Amino acid sequence: MSRWRDLPDELDPQVREFAELLRTVVDRAGLRLGAVADRTGYGRRSWERYLDGRLLAPKGAVIALAEVTGTPTVHLTTMWELAERAWSRSETRQERTLDAVRIARTRAAPGESGPPGGGKRDGGRVAGPAGVPPDAPRKLGGGAGSQRSALFLAGVVGVVIVVVGAFLLTDGGTPKRTVGAVESPSPSAGPSRALPSGVLCGGSGCTGKDAEEMGCSGDLVTTAKSAAVGPVLVEVRYSRTCGAAWGRITQAVPGDVVRVTVGSRRQTGSLTDAGETIAYTPMIAVRDADQARACAALASGRKGCTR
Repeated sequence: MSRWRDLPDELDPQVREFAELLRTVVDRAGLRLGAVADRTGYGRRSWERYLDGRLLAPKGAVIALAEVTGTPTVHLTTMWELAERAWSRSETRQERTLDAVRIARTRAAPGESGPPGGGKRDGGRVAGPAGVPPDAPRKLGGGAGSQRSALFLAGVVGVVIVVVGAFLLTDGGTPKRTVGAVESPSPSAGPSRALPSGVLCGGSGCTGKDAEEMGCSGDLVTTAKSAAVGPVLVEVRYSRTCGAAWGRITQAVPGDVVRVTVGSRRQTGSLTDAGETIAYTPMIAVRDADQARACAALASGRKGCTR
């Protein structure tokens, strides 16, 4: 019985082929996921997602896997580039679909109120003033006719203002922006168009999220600060692209805890699985890496932080 799950049916064929290649490389090396994580520096949960086709492995993880398994790097990176293009095309299609839905909703919204009423209906025709046949022509000139036209237009404008105001101010009880305001995407709604392909958050939208799942690690991360706490190395990991930092400990044992703080904000991670030696915290948005500080609290009782 295979140890791998079935790959998602909706996967692009190129991405599927790449995921199967990664599985083959791991199988040939006779490695368990814990060992792959320890030797490559990428977490076990992340490798599960890479090998199950739920997330495209970053290039840095692919190169690390090639090095620890003795696989030619050029072959794996070439296949990764093809898979990355296919993954990007799939994301672009999804974004276009969402854009089309948003546009359709925007166009449909003004018509939901229906056309304003202009008088009582009488057999499908609008009844005219008393004593005037419904189909009789009307003059637009003259004092009385000009007054009725002005009142009618004023009424229409009033109805439109009320309807539009109600639509903007009430949508499930949530206040809306005024007409003319520039709509900006919510940080948590999805990746910004300005972000590189595969990066799924930026700034405050990254706070509390997993760096590898959001595409903020790999080639996009550097170690900004580090300190030794007994046998454990504690680090501040920083991604300028994502505008976020997180804490990481390596050579750790179950029970060891890592924490990252930025001002009064804090995120914590711990090592719980036997056989693993790496743990990291969720991200915190930062303007620069100097704002962040990482600390380790070991199961042995030792503690220490980066400067």
